[in-house]
Amino acid sequence: MRKALAHIAAVAITTTSVLSGVQAADPPLELKWAQLMPPAPPKPPRSFLANRPVDLGKLGGLDDGTPAPPPIPEGRWMSIKRRQKSADQPPRVVAELNGKRVKIGGYVVPLDFESTTVKEFLLVPFVGACIHVPPPPVNQIVYVKTKTGLEIKSMFDPVTVTGTIKTEVTFTGLADAGYSIDAEVVEHLKAK
Repeated sequence: MRKALAHIAAVAITTTSVLSGVQAADPPLELKWAQLMPPAPPKPPRSFLANRPVDLGKLGGLDDGTPAPPPIPEGRWMSIKRRQKSADQPPRVVAELNGKRVKIGGYVVPLDFESTTVKEFLLVPFVGACIHVPPPPVNQIVYVKTKTGLEIKSMFDPVTVTGTIKTEVTFTGLADAGYSIDAEVVEHLKAK
C-alpha cells in the first residue's frame, strides 16, 4: 500500500512539474543594441607598402566626368530606396538570434498608424533616427508589427518590445531593417 501511494505521489509531482513547465513561458532574452551587431570580420594584415602616397588624380570623384544623379521628383521620396551605409553589401546580422523570444528597448519611428495608434513601426536605438538624420546601419533597425497597436504619447518616449525576432531584411520606405519582430507586448518605459 505504501509503495502504491508513493508511486501515485511521484506521478502526481512529475505531472504537476511537467504541466507547470508547459504553462510558464521562458522569460525573453533581454537584448542590448550592441548584441545586434556581429563581431567585425578580421582585417587582412597590412604590408609596409600600404602606406605609399596616393595619386589623387587617379581616384576620380566629382570631376571624373560622370553625370550627377537626376533630382528626385516632388512627392516621390518615400518610394525611392535610400542608400544606407554598406547598402551594397548583405547586412551583417546575428543569425543565432533568429526565432528567439527577445525583449529590447528603443524609440519608435511610426510607419502605419490610425490617429495616435501605431501598428507598424521601426524600433531604433536613438531619438529621431530615420527622420531627421541618415538612418542607422541595417543591423541597428528593427521592423515591428503589433496586432493590438501602440498608443503614441510622445515620439521621444522610449518603449520596450517583446516578441519573436527574425533575421530578415525588410524594406520600409524609410530604411532597410535587418531584423523584424512580431510583437507580443509593446510597453512605454516608465520615467524614473
